[in-house]
Amino acid sequence: MIDSGSKQFVLDTNVILHDSTCIHQFEKHDVVIPIPVIEELDRFKKGNGTLNFHAREFLRTIDRLSAEQLFNGGARIGPGKGRLYIALEREMHPDITTNFSSTKADHHILNIAYMLAMNNPDRPVILVTKDVNLRMKARSLGIAAEDYKSDQVKDIASLYKGYRVVENVSDIVFDSLYGADGRFPARELDVSHDFMPNEYVIFKNSSRSALAVFDARESEFKRVQKITAAGITPKNAQQSFALDALLNPDIRLVTLTGKAGTGKTLLALAAAIRQRRQYRQIFLARPVIPLSNRDIGFLPGDIENKLDPYMQPLFDNLGVIEIAEEKGGDRAIEEMLASKKIIVAPLAYIRGRSLVKVFFIVDEAQNLTPHEIKTIITRAGEGTKIVFTGDIFQIDHPYLDSRSNGLSHLIEKMQGQSLYAHIDLKKGERSALADLAGDLL
Repeated sequence: MIDSGSKQFVLDTNVILHDSTCIHQFEKHDVVIPIPVIEELDRFKKGNGTLNFHAREFLRTIDRLSAEQLFNGGARIGPGKGRLYIALEREMHPDITTNFSSTKADHHILNIAYMLAMNNPDRPVILVTKDVNLRMKARSLGIAAEDYKSDQVKDIASLYKGYRVVENVSDIVFDSLYGADGRFPARELDVSHDFMPNEYVIFKNSSRSALAVFDARESEFKRVQKITAAGITPKNAQQSFALDALLNPDIRLVTLTGKAGTGKTLLALAAAIRQRRQYRQIFLARPVIPLSNRDIGFLPGDIENKLDPYMQPLFDNLGVIEIAEEKGGDRAIEEMLASKKIIVAPLAYIRGRSLVKVFFIVDEAQNLTPHEIKTIITRAGEGTKIVFTGDIFQIDHPYLDSRSNGLSHLIEKMQGQSLYAHIDLKKGERSALADLAGDLL
């Protein structure tokens, strides 16, 4: 018996390749998988990338659901869930062939959704796809279409910043923080606030200010001091917070967000080099070849030549770093690279590894999916610290945006955890020209 209030969600291939558990996210509603989607998934089965993993997992899932039953009556997804249907190809409707080519799989998926909507006028049919163009095409035909939203951040404007400003604070707070102990009990704060573990705060009154971090275990604030790491000194409060989190051995996961020039990667590298004796290796990576293992064969040369243009931003930051306590900073960096103390590599190279006692920096993390972020973190072995840096408003991935990328997802899910700290860097410090361009252009 079909619930008259239920909907039919038609899934595009990119939704399944983004999240192989997607069919469980539609509550009591039915899920329809067009045959062209199954054919596309078949081409993704082989390989070690994330897309290959999702394709295999999904195909196993629908095989388990159907067991030895026929799919023409649908298969129950689970208790309280709707049914899963495989929709066979239909003859292309004239409305489709008039406007769209019949050679594209997307248009066959569109045709199936269109025919379902026409044959079930009293039951909402919704095409779910991460392809903006396909959503527009569907809407032009009168088909409801939406992005896959189960792992999206609800409100990007209210995303956790990692710090806050508390004003009109009594002088007692400043006297304690600037005292020999550098601490102030949270219970004595004359303003009512609920602070998260490792949340940073700027205390202010009419004449004084102080930087502090909330220690949830001791329920007290500790003063944050400006520290120089590998020749890099913080230039603003947010950079001081970031460096404090990066140097805190009890914080094993750090995320730094902000526009270009705010110092995210530079601070992470400086902290790593300052603590280089505490870690077996410093691993620097970017999603140049994402975990989905996209082909780089079109670039000339061997693998090192192919990767150099993508890795250069990391080398640029290394060039700024100096090891202040040693002579010949540049030479020391070169020696660390040569001895594999510092490794610069694409993220594809970490698959299957267990990273033990490694300071692991992932740059441009906004171009990773939530599943890829999870894959990276689950590589962390004993004594490893992971730092993700990126600008959640500068997305290069075709199917991600500021709300659905892995970095935003991580910040929303991890806030309040004792092993985690986040800082959103606001002020650019690269140069006055860079700041002007970032603000006006």
